[in-house]
Amino acid sequence: MPETMTKVLVTGGAGYIGSHVVKLLGSRGYEVVTLDNLSTGFRQAVKYGRFYQADLLDKEAIREIIGKEQPDAVMHFAALSIVPDSVAKPLSYYRNNLLGTVNLLEVMLEFGVDKLIFSSSASVYGIVEDGFATEDSRLLPINPYGHTKAMMEQVMADLARVTAFKYIALRYFNVAGADPEGELGERKPAATHLVTLATRAAARKIPRLEVYGTDYPTPDGTCLRDYIHVSDLAEAHLAALAYLLAGGESDVFNVGYGRGYSVLEVVEKVKQVTGRDFSVLPTGRRPGDPPALVADVTKSRALLNFTLKYDNLETIVRTAWEWEKKLSVETM
Repeated sequence: MPETMTKVLVTGGAGYIGSHVVKLLGSRGYEVVTLDNLSTGFRQAVKYGRFYQADLLDKEAIREIIGKEQPDAVMHFAALSIVPDSVAKPLSYYRNNLLGTVNLLEVMLEFGVDKLIFSSSASVYGIVEDGFATEDSRLLPINPYGHTKAMMEQVMADLARVTAFKYIALRYFNVAGADPEGELGERKPAATHLVTLATRAAARKIPRLEVYGTDYPTPDGTCLRDYIHVSDLAEAHLAALAYLLAGGESDVFNVGYGRGYSVLEVVEKVKQVTGRDFSVLPTGRRPGDPPALVADVTKSRALLNFTLKYDNLETIVRTAWEWEKKLSVETM
């Protein structure tokens, strides 16, 4: 538990990843305040603390909340995050992700809140030559979503150079799985994560699973990705916060497991875990997808003090499957 009652404002805390972090913060003794516009999040997913429905594009609303709550730090998850959607609707992504974050940073500075844990993405790397990305790899995003994350990292770096503001940007790889206690998981009907879609296909919630591209330069022709369990990702956020609270400097960290699985390997694991076959439809490549993207996690494991508990594809799939079965008897 924190030494004192540290108060954390979580933007986007009603969403898939944010809600897992809110639960972990609350269970560890932090005072939690959640801000979410509920465009893709769910109020019932917020298990701890006070909740405000507000949008980061509404600067006055942010000012009212931060002025009232006076948090010690902010964890920022509120962003549009679907790669193909960003290709189709780039202006929505630049408006929401960039302007919303700038609004948040301006209000934080206004009230002297100088610590931020930022939800970044492996999308900032684009296509990495050997498929393995280190934090020092060149940032060459190939879709608007990745561009917004890279731009905000630059904004924060510029800000940290001239103010007391400090930040940690966590570059997520492919987040998957669900709360092992069964309280939380991906609720969005329009989810795009592979593990979620495959378990929904197994649960007969969707008629088939589409595989986008089978001609990539990978062993089986499908995209290769590093999948990290959402609960381990939540632990990384608390470790990053502890790092800043202990006087750590602004930095960026990859968060993944350091190994890749192809789309077809994940599909086979889902079929094995669920004991169900389902239709898989190979189709064309999806805009903005690199062939392979796996995390080099040397830096995060050396500097951030947290334990990975769910570093296993079967565990990731099993928790996602248990969540989907639970949702079958709930309203999504």
